[in-house]
Amino acid sequence: MNLDGTEVPGSPAPGQCLRSWIRECGGTAVKKGCDAGDCGACTVLLDGAPVHSCITPAARAAGRAVTTAAGLGTPEDLSPVQRRFVEAAAFQCGFCTPGWVVTATALADEDGTVRVPEPERSFKGNLCRCTGYRSIRDALEGRANVTTEGGFGCSVAAPAGPRVVTGQEPYTLDLPDAGVLHVKLVRAEAAHARVLAIDTARAEAVPGVVLVLTSRDAPDVLYSTARHESRLDDPDDTRLLDDVVRFRGQRVAAVVAVSAAVAERAAALVEVRYELLPAVFDAEDARAPGAPLLHGDKDPAVSRIAEPSRNVVARTHGEVGDVAAGLRDAVHTVRGTWTSGRVAHAALETHGARAWVDDDGALVVRTSTQVPFLVRDELARVLGRDPAAVRVVAARVGGGFGGKQELLVEDVVALAALRLADRGDRRPVQLEMTREEQFTAIPLRHPMRVSVELGADGDGRLTAMRVGVLSDTGAYGNHGPGVMFHGVHESVAVYRCPSKRVDAEAVYTNNPPSGAFRGYGLGQVVFAIESALDELARRIGISAFDLRRRNVVVPGDPLVVNGPPSTDLEYGSYGLDQCLDLAEEALAATRTGARPGDGWLLGEGMALAMIATIPPRGHHSHARVTLDAEGTATVEVGTAEFGNGTATVHAQLVADTLGIAPGRVRLITSDTATSGYDSGAFGSTGSVVAGLAVQRAAEELRRRLDALGGPGALRAIEGPLAATGASDGTRRSVAFNVHAVRVAVHPASGEVRLLDSVQAVDAGVVINPEQLRGQVEGGVAQAVGSALQEEVVVVGGEVLTRGLRSYRTPQIGDVPATRVLFAGTYDALGPRGAKSMSEAPYNPVAPAIANALRDALGVRPHDLPMSRDRIWRLARGGAP
Repeated sequence: MNLDGTEVPGSPAPGQCLRSWIRECGGTAVKKGCDAGDCGACTVLLDGAPVHSCITPAARAAGRAVTTAAGLGTPEDLSPVQRRFVEAAAFQCGFCTPGWVVTATALADEDGTVRVPEPERSFKGNLCRCTGYRSIRDALEGRANVTTEGGFGCSVAAPAGPRVVTGQEPYTLDLPDAGVLHVKLVRAEAAHARVLAIDTARAEAVPGVVLVLTSRDAPDVLYSTARHESRLDDPDDTRLLDDVVRFRGQRVAAVVAVSAAVAERAAALVEVRYELLPAVFDAEDARAPGAPLLHGDKDPAVSRIAEPSRNVVARTHGEVGDVAAGLRDAVHTVRGTWTSGRVAHAALETHGARAWVDDDGALVVRTSTQVPFLVRDELARVLGRDPAAVRVVAARVGGGFGGKQELLVEDVVALAALRLADRGDRRPVQLEMTREEQFTAIPLRHPMRVSVELGADGDGRLTAMRVGVLSDTGAYGNHGPGVMFHGVHESVAVYRCPSKRVDAEAVYTNNPPSGAFRGYGLGQVVFAIESALDELARRIGISAFDLRRRNVVVPGDPLVVNGPPSTDLEYGSYGLDQCLDLAEEALAATRTGARPGDGWLLGEGMALAMIATIPPRGHHSHARVTLDAEGTATVEVGTAEFGNGTATVHAQLVADTLGIAPGRVRLITSDTATSGYDSGAFGSTGSVVAGLAVQRAAEELRRRLDALGGPGALRAIEGPLAATGASDGTRRSVAFNVHAVRVAVHPASGEVRLLDSVQAVDAGVVINPEQLRGQVEGGVAQAVGSALQEEVVVVGGEVLTRGLRSYRTPQIGDVPATRVLFAGTYDALGPRGAKSMSEAPYNPVAPAIANALRDALGVRPHDLPMSRDRIWRLARGGAP
């Protein structure tokens, strides 16, 4: 084939798809997102026509021209379509962007404008998990949103933009493949069983197999796949390879071979003999007396499991005031139970890592992670190595949403690389998850059942709040405690109420593990509490906005859940009152807009959420900024970029402080050998923790520079000038979001349309308006998906949803435009008044939609997702 203008010799293997052939030939602009024709990340032009290369036989490309995003332009000379994507900021993580650019190019005029009557149909084969699609629509229509000039407070373009749109920005596995060994995992087919024997002889006899690992070859060290600054936050209940399986899909062996195909063929020949054990799949059943125990063999003090004898990994039970009296004395009461299902992160880059032992004997792991330093430290602990002899590198990450705040692939490739190095074989070892494995083996969002009981006086002021939470953490407790505690914290603390009680437990089951997901438990609990409050407002006869105004905390109020007030949270700023006003006014302003036809019912709803700007118990970041004589600044900071925008924010902070253009800032990030320590890119800390460290380093550098007489003095001294800065995340603020929607629902079919969507956010001083707008839109889009259509269906421990198509990841036609409004606040704790705002937009969306559906139908949804079939049954009075 002719690939991007160059003749490629040779022929593909029989049955090979075009995507893998292109990558074998060095074409890394095509990405693996699904290998099923569902996401479009691998789109190329075949003789000018767009095709999904993952489902196109490579043989069809023989003698033809194949064009990837890299063949359309270069970072220095962009094509018209590529330029429009950069100018519109039409990407975040950017993993999907080369495919979008290629598809758009096939439909564009010479000037890059895409004029198609129904973009929803033309682009239904291209998914984006990050942006919410508005900025992509802007790119297709030629609207520019960013500039290359300006500093703090301006919509500055992302530094990596030209490389992203041309497919030249390297992601985790965009490396030469020659000489690389590949891993295929053997996974359990039983939900609960003891491994009696593993016969690897037939697999080891396959030509090209170099190693097969089982529990006999793995260290007998308990750890958690979840990563936090303090490793004690999560239970040590996991082994790298265990002789007890606790969910279908758990790895029991790893085959290492010269190619992925050989490894897969050999893995199918590994024979595992099991002793089946009783299994439990319902969280309520799991904590009942006599239930099968998943981790009953573990010492609760050593593994930090609350009650192994009840399958309870974490719990909180507590009360302030007198809830029974508050409910008894209330004029109005509401009670109900709400459920939320499993949701997949659906980041288009699947989990993957490559490991090798370098010439100095150091273990090097290149991985798709949000937490490279925390992965390094736990790898060293599990494998018995000095952390100084372990290097972890994260390139640009293709989406995370919490799913890559885990240790899920790095341990396997590291173990394999070390075992091979012991034999004198230092070939790199690579593991890349399939999309099916992302659904069946990678942690999902915690399903929860949340019961809420509220009481209020005649004026609508809360007298009592009772919240009960049952969280299904699945087979392992990674993030189980943190998600549970966080879920019941800000969701309850945001309301003033003299009497509160919270009873929450996270429970093991033989379902797939749950883990960190955007919002970290708040989305599930907020859904229930905000739905109950909406019903309470209806009982009282006041607006939902006014009920919140009468009951939300204000500066000076303690932040109380079910015990003593929080002492580590501060009102660094407060914009909830503004957010309520902005959202209410914006929704009211569109009431006279177009209305649907006959058979449709209209409804309006709102909800709010509060979130801490930093995770508790410390979050650390160290940064170094160096300025050379030519006026170029180099920033060394450990946080990872995965669409959260930290690279742009850090460049703006340094540029503005030093008085240089953002383009003069160079970033060295997410490499434990060359970057300053950082706890990781989770909890929306890239701006408020790492950003604060970067700002402090830049400010110190500026002071030193001024003391020398200004920028011109650099030419008179030897070498560049440098300064460092740090932040430990111990002073935490709170941020607020209010979402409001207008929906149309068709009872005869169950179809729901969002006619208007608005979110008002309190993000402090806005560093980059376009980037912040995109973060909010992306969070809203992900929340709309999990509110209305996304669900990983698990029956009897078996995952039935195994691809993006059946999962129904939102397409461009599924997500409405959301108006994003900013409150005007200045946060005393954040960098130059800014607050975090990446996770928070997700949390109030589902209850706002549910409340609007209640308004339209007269009956309340209690279960997520509110899919068409459920709404259809609800409208007919049946069980949802």
